[in-house]
Amino acid sequence: MGYKIKRQSLLKTFVIASIILTAFHFTDNYINFDMYPQPDWITPSSVYISWVIWTVAGMAGYWLYKNQRFWLSYIFLVFYSLCGLVSLGHYNHGAMSDFSLKMHFFIIADGLAGLGVLGFTLWSGLIFREQFNDSKA
Repeated sequence: MGYKIKRQSLLKTFVIASIILTAFHFTDNYINFDMYPQPDWITPSSVYISWVIWTVAGMAGYWLYKNQRFWLSYIFLVFYSLCGLVSLGHYNHGAMSDFSLKMHFFIIADGLAGLGVLGFTLWSGLIFREQFNDSKA
């Protein structure tokens, strides 16, 4: 398997894992909205709508990456990584004891998933400099 295929598979794994983990958390947040400490401006519908928008961006980012539109894919993937990373913001709006073990798991899993997508994107764009290595892959 070529390096290009391995990198695409790695990104695909990160994006799929993130979609699954964020789907569980955002669904739980939507269903149990009143139990999650969060800012007043967040509503149940904004939880659902934001997940859909972020997920479409993540899928678009993967598709663009697969089709070697690297810089555009990086923009979408960095935006998508926020889907998981912003979940950590729950901790700014409540004490640790305000969250159930399930909530902690979902929040931390989302954060790690977002960090994985962001880490891959930074590695690809800044360290591996993939946009300049097309002929070497």
